[in-house]
Amino acid sequence: MGQIQKHDFVVRNSRFYYRSLGEHPFCSLLFFFCQKEKRRYKRKGESCLGIDAKKQSVTLDSSASKKKQSQRQPERYFAKDNVKMLNTDGMPVCSKISPSDPTTFIPIFQVETDDPSDTTELNPLGIYDSSTLQWLQGKGCKSADREPENTQQTIQEPGINIKSDLMMKVEEHNKKVRENPGDINAWMEFVSFQDELMGGPGPYAGKGEQEVRRKSLKFILEKKLAILERAIESNPSNVDLKLARLKICTEFWEPPALIKEWQKLVFLHPNSPELWKKYLLFCQSQFTTFSVSKINSLYGKCLTTLAAVRDGSMVSHPLLPGTEEAMLAIFVQQCHFLRQAGHSEKAVSLFQALIDFTFFKPDSVKDLPTRGQVEFFEPFWDSGEPRIGEKGARGWKAWMHQQEKGGWIALKADDDDDDEEIDEDQEIKDKTLPKWQIWLDIECSREARHWLPWRPDKNKTEAEEDCEDPERQVLFDDLGPSLIQISNPDLQRQILYSFLQFLGVPCTKKLFPSNLYIAMDENNIFDSVLSDEKPLTSVDFPLSGFHSIGHMNTMLRGRHHIGHYKEGEEFMQNVFHVLFPLFSGKEKCNLSICWLQYEISKVVQCLQGKNKKKLKAQGRKSKKLAKNLLKAPDNRNHLSLWKLYAYLEWLLGNIDDARKVFDTALCAAGAEGLKSPQLCSLSLLYAQLEVEILESVEVAVMSRAAHILTTLAEGGPYVPYSGQVLSVNVLKARKTYEKALQDHLSKTPVSDQDQDSDADQLVNLVGCYALLQYLTAGIDAALLIYAQISEKLEASGPQKGENTEENFGVHNFPTALEAVTLLHTNLLRFHMKISIYPLNPLREALTEALKRYPSNQSLWRSYIHIERKSHSASKARRFFDGVTRSTKSLEPWLFAIQAEQMRKKLTDNVQRADVSEVHSTIPETGLTNRIVALFEHAVQSENGTHCPLLWRMYLNFLVSVGKKEESKGLFYKALQNCPWAKVLYMDAVEYFPDDLQETLDLMTEKELRVRLPMEELDLLLEV
Repeated sequence: MGQIQKHDFVVRNSRFYYRSLGEHPFCSLLFFFCQKEKRRYKRKGESCLGIDAKKQSVTLDSSASKKKQSQRQPERYFAKDNVKMLNTDGMPVCSKISPSDPTTFIPIFQVETDDPSDTTELNPLGIYDSSTLQWLQGKGCKSADREPENTQQTIQEPGINIKSDLMMKVEEHNKKVRENPGDINAWMEFVSFQDELMGGPGPYAGKGEQEVRRKSLKFILEKKLAILERAIESNPSNVDLKLARLKICTEFWEPPALIKEWQKLVFLHPNSPELWKKYLLFCQSQFTTFSVSKINSLYGKCLTTLAAVRDGSMVSHPLLPGTEEAMLAIFVQQCHFLRQAGHSEKAVSLFQALIDFTFFKPDSVKDLPTRGQVEFFEPFWDSGEPRIGEKGARGWKAWMHQQEKGGWIALKADDDDDDEEIDEDQEIKDKTLPKWQIWLDIECSREARHWLPWRPDKNKTEAEEDCEDPERQVLFDDLGPSLIQISNPDLQRQILYSFLQFLGVPCTKKLFPSNLYIAMDENNIFDSVLSDEKPLTSVDFPLSGFHSIGHMNTMLRGRHHIGHYKEGEEFMQNVFHVLFPLFSGKEKCNLSICWLQYEISKVVQCLQGKNKKKLKAQGRKSKKLAKNLLKAPDNRNHLSLWKLYAYLEWLLGNIDDARKVFDTALCAAGAEGLKSPQLCSLSLLYAQLEVEILESVEVAVMSRAAHILTTLAEGGPYVPYSGQVLSVNVLKARKTYEKALQDHLSKTPVSDQDQDSDADQLVNLVGCYALLQYLTAGIDAALLIYAQISEKLEASGPQKGENTEENFGVHNFPTALEAVTLLHTNLLRFHMKISIYPLNPLREALTEALKRYPSNQSLWRSYIHIERKSHSASKARRFFDGVTRSTKSLEPWLFAIQAEQMRKKLTDNVQRADVSEVHSTIPETGLTNRIVALFEHAVQSENGTHCPLLWRMYLNFLVSVGKKEESKGLFYKALQNCPWAKVLYMDAVEYFPDDLQETLDLMTEKELRVRLPMEELDLLLEV
């Protein structure tokens, strides 16, 4: 075949045109092939196969390729390739010359390239590099030549690119655990470090890179598992390592194998409360094996085992510190589990039994072990004697003492009970409503009315067989195993406060953090209770987010009634009357405060609902209770009760009456001045209420509020306001407040009780001083006070109660610094409401406070309230993202979602306005997808996975945007994580009414409480 000369032919639009006159055999063949296959031929590249690149070339004259190049858009910085390049680690470059030399520069070395034309016998094509040629010659590679490669050595494993600095960290971790195998933290850090090695793909990673990441994730988990198994070999008795191993095994093992491994672990470590809590949560969230009776018996087994360890009956395992606190936390968690599953009667009975078992225990059985005491308690429980909260309850001790004497003398009770039972036929108000809606109405009504355990009334000659719903009866076998001994007085009081909170009474104590989020199921954490109208004195109850007993309802329906029905209110009154004789002094006053706070909470709900008729009726009842409590000899001199009574009058709109109560209390307090914490607290509230009704700041210097604060600082008897405030008194008051604050900060508390009292007094002093400065010198002077005090409190060390997710046990809420921050932000919000002031100081104060206290719901409510008016959401989004990454608390996720939903609602209202022309200034920009992404991240977090409220919000959002099929799938996904939450099933009935029967069957299968079976509903509809 002859040689084709340079430029012998050209190609135009995939056709070869021969330029020379003579025939060329190769070109004829090539031309024939191209003519035959031209329809299927697509050119790739700018070269031609079969030609000598040094002597021959092909010119491709294609207008299409030029057009395609001209139409190609320039790549932007966010293109996939560019993002991928930016995410790769750069090569470290440094000068080898001494840094002291001013003429240093980065040397550029010449890269020698082999000339392809230099071919040898071993390298005929000229494609091998020098190291390959040396290997082919059998010479190997010099160590000196390999050193530069070792400096940038990389180890390639599936999806992992480990640089030299990471390898150094690996060596450090290996050295730590090798030299000190008993260091549990070192092992845990080594396990966590494996995530850093993996390095996830960029946000625009392709499918191939994501597949590599998926494979590498499995590899990392296997590596973690291997490390933990080595750690367990060195520390066979450590529970934390075994728990971490089980957590990783969840990704690999089937549920039956996991359950067996959990059972084995609990058998080996029955004295570990932390292990029991995690085991209970694991079993409680396994949908396939879940049933209410099984989990309830597991709670009983747990508490029985820990009680045996506490008593010393289980000699093989020692008692661990904090076991008694953990037992009470598990008990409270069991009660909330039963409440959420609909078995409120059993939950109430558990609290009744434990209060009797703790506070009314006969002296003759106190020395017995727990199980022995339970055996003596069973006859009392089954005797039909009135229990805690029931009329005529005397307690276990009085009953046993009387039994030794021959029993009680039966007296005929007064038959003055008004039977409030609703006729079953009257439960259906409108039979034309859909079936699912009738079921929901009756189910919610019975939840509200029938939460108390049913007991046969001996005066009416009733027997156990007369109960129409057997589930309302509670047997001793259901609660006996869960009875525990609590000897710590603080924990004993915590039992009472937990029960009161369970009934809906706002208390100053918080639930145990361990069961905080799995018990959260009500969508009221975003309700700003009067905080928008009255920022200074807004009512903040510490337990929002939890359904109180008798208030279970769907997400859309909300709470229908205020407080409880008649039977429930009587039960609560009886509880307080039984508890009052158990305490004296301050503790008895605290119970009275709780009761009055409950009445105030009902008044606030009436104000929120703007129902004047209900407000008037509730006001009369609440005022009557307040006066009765103040008539008691022990309560007459307690300023805390006077303060609440005056506040109640103020809420009801009786401002003159409220002022009379305040003035009476201040006159009765005498000349204690700033030394009395109660007097400072009362004066602060009085002054705040007066400030909120000021018409302008200009008259603040001569206001009643300034008179109250200056008189408090003087320390003399209180003189009612006469209309003026002397400047001399203001100057004296400033000096007095300043000296009192300095003395208080330098004071060293003796005990925890003194520390709590001193913290409350410090907060009151700061509030009074800052408010006086605000009234007399302006907002900047007040903010200076808050800044100085906050700085000193921060410098004094971590506050008690900080990092709440790590603390365990009884603690006061909020801490001093947290309470001062609340006063600070509330004052800023009030000032911005009545005058023009920049937003930035308030935003900065809130962001700093929320970084320190990410679980404070009041601060979050204030933050989303100010950010909802901002046009740009990027700053708030960055802040939310930073907080969610730095804490395990669930509140940042919940409020981030709420902020985006508020923004979406605002956008929808603007875009759907019924006007001729709409100019939308807030673009939608994918808010729906952003909210869904937030929900997905939140439900994957440690505390969010098993939070019923989070799943309810997610389900409600998907339904609201019309994604019915996706929401149905999400409902079943929620059940996989929270199968015990009855409110999820009730929401599903409202969202998917066609599946009513299927949902009820599922509830029955899992033994959740169904108060209205479908068969009964059919009978009621036929009547």
